[in-house]
Amino acid sequence: MQALFGVIYHLIGGFASGSFYIPYKKVKGWAWESYWIVGGLFSWLIVPPLAAYLTIPDFWSIIGSTSSDILGYTYLFGLLWGIGGLTYGLGVRYLGVSLGSSIILGLCSIFGALIPSVYYDINPTPGKDSFTDLISNTWGQVVLLGILVCVIGIIICGKAGAMKESELTPTEKAENNKEFKLGLGLFVSIVSGVLSACFNFGIEAGKPMADMANEAWKAVNPDATESFLFQNNVVYIVILWGGLTTNFIWCMFLNARNKTFGDYTNAKTPLVANYIFSALAGTTWFLQFFFYGMGESRLGNGPSSWILHMAFIILIANVWGLVLKEWKAVSKKTYATVVAGILVIILSVLIVGYGNSLKS
Repeated sequence: MQALFGVIYHLIGGFASGSFYIPYKKVKGWAWESYWIVGGLFSWLIVPPLAAYLTIPDFWSIIGSTSSDILGYTYLFGLLWGIGGLTYGLGVRYLGVSLGSSIILGLCSIFGALIPSVYYDINPTPGKDSFTDLISNTWGQVVLLGILVCVIGIIICGKAGAMKESELTPTEKAENNKEFKLGLGLFVSIVSGVLSACFNFGIEAGKPMADMANEAWKAVNPDATESFLFQNNVVYIVILWGGLTTNFIWCMFLNARNKTFGDYTNAKTPLVANYIFSALAGTTWFLQFFFYGMGESRLGNGPSSWILHMAFIILIANVWGLVLKEWKAVSKKTYATVVAGILVIILSVLIVGYGNSLKS
């Protein structure tokens, strides 16, 4: 039953992540950097401490008693993830919800699985799986097979994007996605996919804070047999400080370069609606990890949780892509190609999840 609840929590988190960009499409008259940072302030600064306040008593004392090394590494991974999160928005902007999300999250799954294992080959750590462990065990070989399948799926999606770009007329591009740019979109999507995996590394780096929250909760609930459902909420605060730093600097730079600081007070735009939609997008974004932490606490398997989370996000994002008719103007062949690519990516993350389940 706990595993079932874990899957349900990941489904809800995947729905939040796959849906968060939709409110941004309702923002009118603002530059991308303006609505992105307004939403980001809710995602990374306002909502995380509120969530921790509501779920973890005296969470600031946990952060205050944590060593500077742990806080530093957690923050650093947040900085790197922030670049990934920043370019996620650009990838979706230039490729659309379905194609952009599929490529970014597929790569995020790949590097989320591989980078830690390579690191633990260089720096062996008890309880952590190295790349040598992957290639020398059946479960690890299945994981690597899933990664290979994911690469194939990404290539297929990229091919679909090229087909789409060649088929659309200028008028159709304006109606379908006026900012569709395959080359730039693929570049920022690759950067985002690689660095977005750092969020998972940040959770791992900040695990001692989650452990303290879990121990405090168990001290108050000695008869509990399961782990504290909200233990990761304290870790998110530090990770997201890093993400806020990266995104704030970049968006302020763009505001200055593009002379868009006036967006925030421009009475010619629907200011109240723009702030509400940006806040809704930012809050929805954070909910993905709020429910991710709940799912991981029930499944008890970080790698499998990450893969399952990615699979649900890809699925939901592409359902939105179809609902928003991002591929309505393309041929049946191109449509079939992108659907095939999406299915292959989903298959790949499920293969990786199965491989992790074989681990003894």
